[in-house]
Amino acid sequence: MRLLLPNKPELCWSHFRVLVLAVSFVFLELGIGTEAEYIGIQENALFFFLSVFPLALGLYTVNAVYGDTITMPCRLEVPDGLLFGKWKYEMPNGSPVFIAFRSSTKKNVQYDDVPEYKDRLILSENYTLSIKNARISDEKRFVCMLVTEDDVSEEPTIVKVFKQPSQPEILHQADFLETEKLQMLGECVARDSYPEGNVTWYKNGRVLQPVEEAVVINLQKIVDRSTGLFTMTSSLQYMPTKKDANAKFSCTVTYYGPSGQKTIHSEPIVFDVHYPTEKVTIKVLSQSSTIKEGDNITLKCSGNGNPPPQEFLFYIPGEAEGIRSSDTYVMTDVRRNATGEYKCSLMDKSMMDSTTITVHYLDLQLTPSGEVTKQIGEELRVSCTISSSRNATVFWIKDNMRMQTSPSFSSLQYQDAGNYICETTLQEVEGLKKRKTLKLIVEGKPQIKMTKKTNTNKMSKTIVCHVEGFPKPAVQWTVTGSGSIINKAKFTNNDGTIELTFESKWTEETKYVNGKFSSKIVIAPEENVTLTCIAENELERTVTSLNVSAISIPEYDEPEDRSDDSSEKVNDQAKLIVGIVVGLLLAALVAGVVYWLYVKKSKTASKHVDKDLGNIEENKKLEENNHKSET
Repeated sequence: MRLLLPNKPELCWSHFRVLVLAVSFVFLELGIGTEAEYIGIQENALFFFLSVFPLALGLYTVNAVYGDTITMPCRLEVPDGLLFGKWKYEMPNGSPVFIAFRSSTKKNVQYDDVPEYKDRLILSENYTLSIKNARISDEKRFVCMLVTEDDVSEEPTIVKVFKQPSQPEILHQADFLETEKLQMLGECVARDSYPEGNVTWYKNGRVLQPVEEAVVINLQKIVDRSTGLFTMTSSLQYMPTKKDANAKFSCTVTYYGPSGQKTIHSEPIVFDVHYPTEKVTIKVLSQSSTIKEGDNITLKCSGNGNPPPQEFLFYIPGEAEGIRSSDTYVMTDVRRNATGEYKCSLMDKSMMDSTTITVHYLDLQLTPSGEVTKQIGEELRVSCTISSSRNATVFWIKDNMRMQTSPSFSSLQYQDAGNYICETTLQEVEGLKKRKTLKLIVEGKPQIKMTKKTNTNKMSKTIVCHVEGFPKPAVQWTVTGSGSIINKAKFTNNDGTIELTFESKWTEETKYVNGKFSSKIVIAPEENVTLTCIAENELERTVTSLNVSAISIPEYDEPEDRSDDSSEKVNDQAKLIVGIVVGLLLAALVAGVVYWLYVKKSKTASKHVDKDLGNIEENKKLEENNHKSET
């Protein structure tokens, strides 16, 4: 069986394409495959036809790139007796058009007057024809002819021209996409392609397939009559969802070149997707996790729509109507009455959210406070009252030292004086701290106690004046008598007697602590003298004297002043001894009285027995009386 194929490939291609389209339509109707897949099938069939069909006809094919030079060798062997060679091409109706001639004898080349090929042809000595600046119109059936006197030989060559399209770009882009609305997303345009290419849309790298009323794709191919090049325009109508926010849309153009199928990608584009607000959220913008009195509060309301709402209604505790504002509402220097529930909503009040704000506070009341002056021995009640939004920590500080317990004074002493601070904090609330101060002054009249002690060298005595009082008393010494003063002193004569007046700078004083200090002098008296210690402050002047024997006369040395605790212990022991002695004396006295009464009654009973010896009954009575007396 002989396969008869026409010598016009354009007619074969039309029949072949009709066959491919018919098969594609049948498969689509049966639901096998997608439209995009069958478009690809048609493109592959085109390439197959253009590549294989000429070979099936036994035709030699030259593939050229648009704008390059087409080179067609004459594939005939040059015969003997060659007169000339010619090139022609065939019109669609089969009529020939001669374009080049070369004589084998004269070696001259002639080009026919064909406007389409003027100045574009080169015919070499081996009869290879070159066409410069390849065009789509050069896609023809060219024939090389070698003529002798006896024969004419012909060899056809098929020329195919390919043109790569420009990079596709998305034009007429939508400003934004709106959910639940089918709208034009844009047009993918690829220009100057030959043969025609195919355009495919992608979302996030995946092919977009047509979906009724959701994805609508229309492809339009326009050919430029002057160049024969195709421009492919594919429009995409798309109904986005909220998930399409930040989605990347792109398109590709698939075309055929001399080496096969290729694809060019466009730049991806991200569209702003608009969708309605579905949820409203209110937040408190604060630098700290807690809010205290005096802070500023910024409320921010937001909706999850795109674009987000710009205005809201804020509902403040104590306000019946919502306050219209932007997405923020600011309150300055808030007080504790700002604690409560805050709300915000859209302007149509369709959605609302709420949050609770607690404004923490801390109040401290110290009674008494400031500077307080009391007399020694008085009672002072001190109270530090706290009022707070949470449990507060309270502690006392006296003279920069933390106290273990709260101060309480039933009988004030000098050591109780000082600066007291009651301080409280809310540990969970940063920066919330309060403190108040009590400056306690304990005043007292001067109290004096004098002691004397013979020094170890037996040559002098130390006289000490122990002083208590506040404000600090000024101490002055005077002495009456004769003798030498060991430490520095000032002598003054007064009516024949020696009176020594000591200034404070000539005496030795201990440190003034808790309202107490002592002043001492060292003296070596030649005779008995009297020393006087004078202590004076703003409240009173106190004078105490002490007789001191001469150094030559032994005397009892009084111990130096002990501490208050030691004095109290000595006093308690003395009271105990006195009580025991008094008790023993009273017991002895009672025993003596009882013994005296017993002796007296015994003598009286003996006299009555001698007088009435004969009277038995009286004797018996007497014995009974004596017995009772003894009892």
